[in-house]
Amino acid sequence: MEQFSGQGMGLLFSFWTGLAIVIIVLLKTSIKFVPQNSAFVVERFGKYNATLIAGLNFIIPFIDKIAYVRSLKEQAIDVPSQAAITKDNIGLTVDGVLYLKVLDPYKASYGVEVYRFAVTQLAQTTMRSEIGKMALDKTFEERDLLNIAIVNAINEAAGPWGVQVLRYEIKDIEPPRSVLEAMERQMKAERDKRATILESEGERQSSINVAEGEKQAKVLTAEADRMEQILNAEGEAKAIELVAAAKASALHVIGEAADSSPGQKAVQLDLATLAIAAKEAIAKESTVVLMDGKSSEAASSVAEAVAIVSAMNQSSAFSTEKRAD
Repeated sequence: MEQFSGQGMGLLFSFWTGLAIVIIVLLKTSIKFVPQNSAFVVERFGKYNATLIAGLNFIIPFIDKIAYVRSLKEQAIDVPSQAAITKDNIGLTVDGVLYLKVLDPYKASYGVEVYRFAVTQLAQTTMRSEIGKMALDKTFEERDLLNIAIVNAINEAAGPWGVQVLRYEIKDIEPPRSVLEAMERQMKAERDKRATILESEGERQSSINVAEGEKQAKVLTAEADRMEQILNAEGEAKAIELVAAAKASALHVIGEAADSSPGQKAVQLDLATLAIAAKEAIAKESTVVLMDGKSSEAASSVAEAVAIVSAMNQSSAFSTEKRAD
């Protein structure tokens, strides 16, 4: 009896142990933890059932199956190098990098077989098409516009695939060797031309500065000469005014002295002296002087001077009374 009881207890323990193991396995297979920025596509009996987002999720074991795991992060895809022909028939080798993001996990799983491969191929064909619309120079100058055009064209075609191209960057554009050499010669000629222009511009500016300096020097010299002439003229005028004032003052003093009797005698003496000096000067300048007998005497000269003074005194212009009036 005890033996049967021990066997029953063993069987019961085994049953509960097995049940616990089954429950643990079921829970493990039914509970799914989805990482952040990820999505699980669940199929039930081979048909799409649901999309599990980040966090704790449950599925039915043995019925539901996680068919696809999609990352919702931004992905960088290297686009292999490829040949392209520009509008002016120049062959180029272009490579780039593509940045995309999965927006709809359902479309990314069932809309296309491998969306990364599909988007890469679409980027290559779109790049060739856009480069074919541009000349060689524009591919270097308008690279940003080329990138935008490629992104717009890819997004328009990749809409059913549930992905969005955020940006496309051309890493390198390699033209043929002959074109590179021609471009180098062109750039060298352009640099030489700019250097020549800058050099001539510098010489022209230097000549202008020198001419401007000479002009300023001449203007300053002329201004200095003009000021010197003005100052000299002002000085001469001032000197003339001072001399005239001195003469006027002397004549005024002489005139006042001439009003008196002694002054009259002094004037007569001075005039006689001047007359004698004048005749002596004439005699010195000429070897022959013709004079009458009377005028050769000093007394005659003095008499003539006295006569002149008397005539002046009798004249109304030199009359003292009239001046007093």
